[in-house]
Amino acid sequence: MLVLILIVVVLSYGLYQYKTLTNMLKWSLVIDQKLSETIVDSESQKPQDPLFDEYSKASSFRNLFLEKLVASKKKFSGSAQNEIKRLYINYDLEKESLSNLKQKQAYRIAGGIQGLTAMQMEQHLHLISGFLTHPSPQVYQEAQYAMLTFQGFKGLDFLDHFPYKISDWQQLRLLRSVNNIPSDCDDSIRLWLSSDNTSVVIFTLRLLRKFQMLAFYDEVKTLLEHPAAQVRIQGVRTMQALENPSTREDFTGTYDAQPEEVQLEIIKAMKLSNDRQYAGFFKSQLLGHPAVSIQIAAAEALASLGNLDDLKRLAESESSSEHLVKIIRHALQEKIC
Repeated sequence: MLVLILIVVVLSYGLYQYKTLTNMLKWSLVIDQKLSETIVDSESQKPQDPLFDEYSKASSFRNLFLEKLVASKKKFSGSAQNEIKRLYINYDLEKESLSNLKQKQAYRIAGGIQGLTAMQMEQHLHLISGFLTHPSPQVYQEAQYAMLTFQGFKGLDFLDHFPYKISDWQQLRLLRSVNNIPSDCDDSIRLWLSSDNTSVVIFTLRLLRKFQMLAFYDEVKTLLEHPAAQVRIQGVRTMQALENPSTREDFTGTYDAQPEEVQLEIIKAMKLSNDRQYAGFFKSQLLGHPAVSIQIAAAEALASLGNLDDLKRLAESESSSEHLVKIIRHALQEKIC
């Protein structure tokens, strides 16, 4: 008897899943058709659609409709975006977005924030800001993006006391959304550069590079003593981007005190500057540094400067080790390629 009950339960569940999937596929086609018609012909000019209106009373349909509207709004621009927003308003999907904010599942909350952000429902910003400290990255990342979308640079105020790691993907997403920097942002920048949150410091360094904020060069230089190697690496990249007459001396002066991965980044930065005054330094690293990665980078940097004849002479010298010859030939081959 128990086995029979289990079979009935499994079959019932399978039937339910099949019906749900069938509905989703059917609804997806209906919604796609509605979107296509709306984008081509204004929603205000379309006749009433009783069948679609009937579907739109179902909660599952409305959530799928909302997801597709948000996804479509990201793909289009201009009048098409306006028509998509009109659909959102006409079918009162704002209620779904707000309802999602009250759910327990992180993906539902994140979806609610996405909907309000995509449809420019700025009047609900006070609700969204409450999710900046939510424990789920999925949620607080959407809240961060929303704050920046609605408030511009001021939306980055959450960085002042942000406890969680900002992923590389999220940093790039936020950076793309910052279109300008206000003239009175210096205090905020300095606060973020001194943050205990390593990811906040790294994001700020990327921000300085994007907007070529030359005035912060000295603050960036001090970060080459930061305990986190990744901060030092980003600091080197930022110094190179904000390069000034003292940069060469700053790089060579700190080089010996840096761990190997930071030294490698310094050589890459020197190479990018294309300054022939670095040639002697590169040669000393090629011949004297114990790490193969540094020797290879130094050889490639010399080749990049055009010191091909010097490299060939070294490769042909009887005093050069087989190890050194391989490194030089690799650098020369890379230059040819």
